[in-house]
Amino acid sequence: MATSQVETVSTGADKAKLFGALFLVIAAVAGFYLLAQQGPLVQWGVLVAGLIAAAATFSVSEQGKQLLAFGKDSWKEVKKVVWPTRKESLQMTAYVFAFVVVMALFLWLTDKTLEWVLYDLILGWRS
Repeated sequence: MATSQVETVSTGADKAKLFGALFLVIAAVAGFYLLAQQGPLVQWGVLVAGLIAAAATFSVSEQGKQLLAFGKDSWKEVKKVVWPTRKESLQMTAYVFAFVVVMALFLWLTDKTLEWVLYDLILGWRS
């Protein structure tokens, strides 16, 4: 029986890359607000450039590589899914709506029956 073990090794360089990416995100947001006098083009340019730099820094760290690998594997799995046709989707939606209506009627009927039994027959509150 094969067992899979997951080892997480965090080196100092990976931690530095993560802190660098976090610093770049904070600097980009701070730059966006501090450069309000320069105009929206400069503000958005600094923000986008900082976020791209942070994403690039994160993607070269071990956690970033794992996240990218997870994304690629997830995309492969999504491609394997057999999606229902339009006809099948409409049929299943109709079944769900029909079931909801039947259950609503059943619960309403049960509620009214219990109300009649408790209030009219047992307690005699309604005449």
